[in-house]
Amino acid sequence: MSKTIATAKLPSSDKENKSSTPKRSLTPRRRAREYALQGVYQSLVMRRAGSLPNSVTITKQLSEDPAFRRCQLELFQGIFEGVLERTDELEAIITPALDRPINELSPVEHAALLIGVYELAIDLSVPYKVAINEAVELAKTFGGTDGHKYVNGVLDLLAQKLRSAEISAA
Repeated sequence: MSKTIATAKLPSSDKENKSSTPKRSLTPRRRAREYALQGVYQSLVMRRAGSLPNSVTITKQLSEDPAFRRCQLELFQGIFEGVLERTDELEAIITPALDRPINELSPVEHAALLIGVYELAIDLSVPYKVAINEAVELAKTFGGTDGHKYVNGVLDLLAQKLRSAEISAA
């Protein structure tokens, strides 16, 4: 099983690409969301391969990264475990806003949307603009060239329904 998790690890740039990539500001909260994205990504890849994801195993594997100590652990756990516990519910919210079947999304976009919708629909302490922005930044950092635009469009549409009172008050 650990081999499956290792091969399902989120793609990241190698050292050569890091030098040409602008340095990102990684606050403990941003780091927590990035690790949550990696964990959700791994669980999606495992599900698509027909395996049952194990959140404890995935968390243990993520925590082996020395930088994991610098993430806001409570936020990571809240998002990661919340998304895994409510994946079906969150996908039911996302699906009507998509222009394709959810299983045709890249795992990165899918994971970013799950995290964004989790924060929009479940964690109402996160302002809707922050929830959208953070999910878009995750898609920019880890996703394909224009995946962040798709994530932004879907989450913006869903925010109109999920946070209409907050949007009207802004």
